[in-house]
Amino acid sequence: MKTDLLNFTLHLADTHLILGQRLGEWCGHNFVLEQDIAMSNIALDLFGQSRSLYQYAAELQGEGKTEDDLAFLRGERQYKNLLLVEQKNGDFAHTLTRQFFYDVFHLLQCEELLKSSDERLRAIAEKSVKEVRYHLTWSSEWVIRLGDGTSESHARMQKAADSLWMWTGEMCTNAPYEEALIKASIAPDNTKFKAQWTAKVQEIFNEATLKVPMTDNQQSGGKSGVHSENLGFILAEMQILQRTYPGLSW
Repeated sequence: MKTDLLNFTLHLADTHLILGQRLGEWCGHNFVLEQDIAMSNIALDLFGQSRSLYQYAAELQGEGKTEDDLAFLRGERQYKNLLLVEQKNGDFAHTLTRQFFYDVFHLLQCEELLKSSDERLRAIAEKSVKEVRYHLTWSSEWVIRLGDGTSESHARMQKAADSLWMWTGEMCTNAPYEEALIKASIAPDNTKFKAQWTAKVQEIFNEATLKVPMTDNQQSGGKSGVHSENLGFILAEMQILQRTYPGLSW
């Protein structure tokens, strides 16, 4: 059970870290200062959540490692983040759609973790849920604004939704290490989120005049350490300082 809990905690931490890293790539490059700040703040929220989770994971592991060790000194196959969050930023529509798809799921998951029998996970969820609600409000408003905007913004949003859809199915699946935790009421059953996630996406897409992609082609593997080629490039950039100067601390 302890190993399963460690893997689940790392999965949550890795997902938030990698998505925060992707959003951080926009810092100083956004189309308007207000949204540059908004996306940077969302990234910082995700980093804060991942830090709390890595601290807990380090305690569970019991090998004397720190949150920095777990965040910056593991290999690609050791990361358990969702495939969706490691996908390239592309244009603003692509980044926004990726964020929206994850935000819908993240809020469902976070609200369910408020009921977790694990005190630490429950406390982290309690601290995070207000932030996650804001993330979903922000991304939903922009999906509607751009989807129901100009012909150009609509086309870009639809293209983003179509290209990212194949990475969304993994969110509503359970990895082997989650199964025992579900029975112990520690982790939520992700399969139960599918209908709610789809309904929320459909609601916002209807308002945005966008079509929900109908393809059943779905990719998975990130939760078990099998990633797209994108993760290696993210880690190379993210880890270079720690690997070049081992033991460096702020």
